[in-house]
Amino acid sequence: MISVENLHIDLGEFHLRDITFEVEENEFFIIMGPSGSGKTILLETIAGLIQPKTGRIKIGAEEITHLPPEKRGISIVYQDYALFPHLTVVENIRYGLHFSKENKAAGENHLRELLTLLNLEGLERRYPETLSGGEQQRVAMARALVVNPKILLLDEPLSALDPRLREEFRLLLKQLQQNTTATILMVTHDFSEALALGGRGAVMNDGRIEQTGSMEDIFQRPVSTMVSNFVGMKNLFAVTLKNETATIEGLQIQLGHSYRDGHRFIAIRPEDIVLSAEQLQSSMRNSFSGQIVRIISQGFYYEIHIEVNKTSFCALVTKGALVEMELQEGKEIFLFFKSTAIHTF
Repeated sequence: MISVENLHIDLGEFHLRDITFEVEENEFFIIMGPSGSGKTILLETIAGLIQPKTGRIKIGAEEITHLPPEKRGISIVYQDYALFPHLTVVENIRYGLHFSKENKAAGENHLRELLTLLNLEGLERRYPETLSGGEQQRVAMARALVVNPKILLLDEPLSALDPRLREEFRLLLKQLQQNTTATILMVTHDFSEALALGGRGAVMNDGRIEQTGSMEDIFQRPVSTMVSNFVGMKNLFAVTLKNETATIEGLQIQLGHSYRDGHRFIAIRPEDIVLSAEQLQSSMRNSFSGQIVRIISQGFYYEIHIEVNKTSFCALVTKGALVEMELQEGKEIFLFFKSTAIHTF
């Protein structure tokens, strides 16, 4: 459906380089990365608001690289909604129909369908300043969808919403994908949003794509230190590899597979580390004792930082496990993890 090939963009001191990826029809594709990585610039280039220096953008078999925005069949929704303050809800939504090829009656019928789909009935005569953030976001979405775009671009659509509305809007986005034919590209810097919404995605950093693939692959099998940090691996170590062993500051970790000797990185998700107050008889090949040096509350769970020799590991536990094992700073603890939980790159 969408094909981006070798895109290069120069904007003063910031550049996008070698951007290449494909998105299938009706797919929900996530473009992730830290602030300043170039995600919004990429979105605006696909929309036609920024012209690339080199490269191609295609929708199906049609190249649209140099088409004006209004001829691309693409709608974009920004995180600040960009509603017209002097227009009512229904007037804001209807504004998009000025640029639509649909006949007036069909456009009005579609508008009514969107009011129902996006729970905007009863708000038609309200002005944007009288709406909540979630309501304004739904109006912006309706205005984008009323023209029946082939592609819907969403720039950080959940970032301005409170946690309750954010969860509500996630469900709404899933419903939208099921009830429209639009292919959706969403930009976010929040990996938890990407996991909840997307099937596939790309991670950007400093104007380049670091990794493309399924959410599961990116989450479980990052290909670089940057992606590892972005997806919350926490336990990321530079190691010396020899056969099936990785060595960190004299600490030997069993990998389960033989690797060529050299220097690489390993990463372990904190939820893959098992803690115990006593030594266990376990099939897990890696077992160490250490001391808890820090406990950090993360709301529904706790980060437990354990120092083993000179190496610090991070594990996650629930509040119940924290209380049951009587975990506290200074306590000696055992940690275990499988060799299959270790990611090497």
